[in-house]
Amino acid sequence: MKNKKYLMLIILIIIFTMNCQNSPQDSNLVDEKLSENKMTEIPKFDQAKAEYLYKFAFECIQKEYPNKLSQVLGDESYLKSPKELHPAFYGCFDWHSSVHGHWTLVQVFERFPDFEKNDEIIEKLKTNLTKENIETEVKYFDDQFNKNYERTYGWAWALKLAESLKDSKNPNLKQLAKNLEPLTKLMSEKYIEFLPKLTYPIRVGEHTNTAFGLSFALDYAKKYDKNLEEIIIKRSKDYYQDDKNCPLTWEPSGFDFISPCLQEASLMLKVLPKEDYEKWLDEFLPDFRNNPEKFIEPAKVSDRGDGKLAHLDGLNFSRAWCLYQIGKSLENKKIIAVANEHFSFSYDKIDSGEYAGEHWLASFATYALIKGH
Repeated sequence: MKNKKYLMLIILIIIFTMNCQNSPQDSNLVDEKLSENKMTEIPKFDQAKAEYLYKFAFECIQKEYPNKLSQVLGDESYLKSPKELHPAFYGCFDWHSSVHGHWTLVQVFERFPDFEKNDEIIEKLKTNLTKENIETEVKYFDDQFNKNYERTYGWAWALKLAESLKDSKNPNLKQLAKNLEPLTKLMSEKYIEFLPKLTYPIRVGEHTNTAFGLSFALDYAKKYDKNLEEIIIKRSKDYYQDDKNCPLTWEPSGFDFISPCLQEASLMLKVLPKEDYEKWLDEFLPDFRNNPEKFIEPAKVSDRGDGKLAHLDGLNFSRAWCLYQIGKSLENKKIIAVANEHFSFSYDKIDSGEYAGEHWLASFATYALIKGH
């Protein structure tokens, strides 16, 4: 009996010793698991983020000045105020930022039906997006000197706004979609006319980036415009299907808010079947799927009061949405972790007090959140 007690005691000591020896390792494994989960847990577009983001668009879509018109003057009669020229989209410093400011408010209104500012949001949207205001916007694009106005960045955002309004089941937003329809139709027609003439894609990190414009327009076209969808898919393949070895490590350029490499990769994800896409991606960005962190890190802004330098915060968000799309499609946690890093790096810097970034960055952050989920 006594021997049995000694034996039991020895066994308990051995078990205790093994547990003590293993516990640090086990703890490290747990810590690594928690760390991995934290890195790959995509930020949620929740009420707190809606409250943070909505105000930037809400405060600027009816703020006329400062304003960058980017207008071609045919004669002195063209010299009018922003609101006279663009009664729907005169705020937020420039036309395209006003368009995606409206889009941001639509997202908040749609996704958070109990949001306390929704009544005020819908009133602003209804005030700006009237049938008469949109008719004036269309006339501006019909002018011989401004027919290429906002090509193609603003066109893409106009179709993104149209998509969100048409997708809605809310009667107020449905009516706004009808009001916007003449401009929506015109943007589609402009794409269909322009793309066959664009022999080479534009591979820059700013507004004229072709892949960005095609990607946003394709989202709309797949739902609402088969003719536009057909030509975008064709031209995307013409422009990009044979691309290899994109120099991602060369990015970013100093004024970028779009990643030429990642935006192209995001577009082709929408164009190619998954198996074909994986082969294409491995040639386009060799080893990126295995080690995405080797290629990019969040871009740093030296002066948020400089509108061009502030672009780099937008780059972090646009990279994030591309990475979320790619990472989710390929079920690649490493890519998602890099997306999270980019999003988090700039998110709490939108509220910098500098209008150079505040007038537009919330839209990019909102889109990144949506693409993450």
